[in-house]
Amino acid sequence: MPVDPELPSLDGIFRPRSVAVIGVSRDRNSIGQEIITNLLAGGFTGPVYPVNPKAVVIHSMKCYPSLAATPDPVDLAVLVVPSALVIQVARDCAKKGVKGLVVITAGFREIGGKGILLEEKLMRIAKKAQMRVIGPNCMGVLNTEAGISLNATFAAAEAQRGVVGFVSQSGALGEAILALANDTGLGIRMFASVGNRADVGAHDLLEYWEKDKGTKLILLYLEAFGDPARFKAVAERLRGKKPIIAVKSGRSKAGARAAGSHTGSVAGEDIVVDTFMNQCGVLRASSLREMFAFATAMLKQPPPAGDRIAVLTNAGGPGILATDALAGFGLELAEFTKATVRRLRQVLPKEASIVNPVDLLASADATRYQKALKALVADPFVDALLVLFVSPQMIDAHAVAQSILEETRGKGKPVLACIMGRERNDEALQLLREGGIPVFAFPEEAASTLAGLIRQRNLAMQPTGRVKQFKVDVRALSRVFAKYRKDGGWLCSRDVRKVLLAYGIPVIAAKTVKSAAAAAEAAHGLGYPVCLKARALDLLHKSDVGGVRLGLENGDRVLEAARSMIAELRAKTKGLELEVQAMAKGHRELLMGFIRDDRFGPRIVVGFGGTLVEVLGDVVVRVGPLTDRDSVEMLSNLRGAALLDAYRGDPAVDKACVSDCLLRLNQLAFDFPEIGECEINPFIVAVPGKKGAAVDARIYVNERK
Repeated sequence: MPVDPELPSLDGIFRPRSVAVIGVSRDRNSIGQEIITNLLAGGFTGPVYPVNPKAVVIHSMKCYPSLAATPDPVDLAVLVVPSALVIQVARDCAKKGVKGLVVITAGFREIGGKGILLEEKLMRIAKKAQMRVIGPNCMGVLNTEAGISLNATFAAAEAQRGVVGFVSQSGALGEAILALANDTGLGIRMFASVGNRADVGAHDLLEYWEKDKGTKLILLYLEAFGDPARFKAVAERLRGKKPIIAVKSGRSKAGARAAGSHTGSVAGEDIVVDTFMNQCGVLRASSLREMFAFATAMLKQPPPAGDRIAVLTNAGGPGILATDALAGFGLELAEFTKATVRRLRQVLPKEASIVNPVDLLASADATRYQKALKALVADPFVDALLVLFVSPQMIDAHAVAQSILEETRGKGKPVLACIMGRERNDEALQLLREGGIPVFAFPEEAASTLAGLIRQRNLAMQPTGRVKQFKVDVRALSRVFAKYRKDGGWLCSRDVRKVLLAYGIPVIAAKTVKSAAAAAEAAHGLGYPVCLKARALDLLHKSDVGGVRLGLENGDRVLEAARSMIAELRAKTKGLELEVQAMAKGHRELLMGFIRDDRFGPRIVVGFGGTLVEVLGDVVVRVGPLTDRDSVEMLSNLRGAALLDAYRGDPAVDKACVSDCLLRLNQLAFDFPEIGECEINPFIVAVPGKKGAAVDARIYVNERK
């Protein structure tokens, strides 16, 4: 999805020729005064116009009674007036020809009620005048680009010039973000606190920075996705070009909505966010600190060729901690070549450990580190290095740091360090950081960052698939759905079968009846053994109420089961019917389906099914549209994926059939957006050459709004 050509550029916000701060107070401790101070201190290259009808001079600058009174055109207006005045000021900006608004003022959508109406009115004015809007309820924007030097924020921290674009949905966190960037030495190119996102959201800024040559890496703090489809489109274009690292708040399950199917209960909110980011090629960090660690390492170290890590240490304890942490992140300790082992044996004391992790002993000095590193860096089976150093009193930490730099610089392999101890520790840390090697206080932090580097490499190299289209008579099926659209509800079993068969999803042979005698007759026609199921629109989990009987081998058993089921359930359900099914032949039960999300669209789910699906929790979720690559990877990403292959005498299942069904369900989800939930559980998977089939399925249509 390309940038909307009808939307004006964000240059009016990030590259303005002039700035007006409207509502600036004479109070030196006010937000408006802080913004004026930052604009001047940051060296903004254009004129700055304070606007306040009650002041003549502010901050030793001439103050104008209105925007109209300013002598020249104004590109960017920063609004710090009370919310009740914002609408009139926005009209004044429109008349002046302002290109961008940064609305610092709060009291809009975030307070609900009148605030929502106020924000909608603001946006009508802005859109008519072709003004882009950051906020309301934000901290502002900055651009450290040479020739611009714009700091239109009220942050106390001064941003260092760099190559990072940063979006924060939280104004309060903006100050902490800029301060943390300074502490870690991470330079910012552009920053935006987007507040309520009435207009400009993360996807707009991704599109803007996509074309900005000076932005090399993008960081996001997100509380919600504004437009997931646009976000995904631009993020996928940036894959492998400009890394995107995001912290997404809201990991708890407290906000998850209740669902009427297994699919809804297992496709939770945070699972969806994780898989959505992964599909977009966005690296998710668990915290702001981890995000900055990832970013620093990516900017200063080359990407790893693989996940084989060499650990070099002078102390056993930190080496063990590092090894455990790496294993916890799914990373491998490299197995050295015979040549590397020989070289290590030649240069290290016989008491030293020459297997990974390599323990140089507490007596290791700069020379020993240098010799060991020379061997490890040259090993073709080593993709990255984690160097640990606990500084004893008698060892010069600065000299060790110098050796680390000299032996690893320019070798094409990422190196992270963990320095612990006191002797010349600060100098060693400074030397390594200035040389581009990230330094950590504890091995676990370094291991986490290495894992992030490797995940980012995998995301960047992840190939894209294609979305398949199947021939389906959508017009005919529209008549099936028409009778449910007005009031919503679950489709009857006959209509569910029609829908699945129309989409080429195999369904087990079955007949629906209303009496025990008819059930026995149907069973005879299908052939034994059969299973018997209760059907009713208000009966969601049949097995919980005795509504499923399996392996019925003759007519007498069918009659007995049917009479018993009718007696037990007729008074408890509405419109009870019985479904007689042929017994499916296969040896694995899977769940497949989707649930619709108002923000992300369909969440496609596959997992091990049956009655224990919530207990096992072995499911994989993808956000549609699903590609042919996604459908294959979903099966391989199940924890129990090995059970789908040949196992203990059981043959492998027909995974191609399952993958095909997932793609067909994906098309169903997009062809009929009124479907809220669709679930097949179980789908009995057969061996290749045999026919698997859906045994039970449900489809829910949302009520027309």
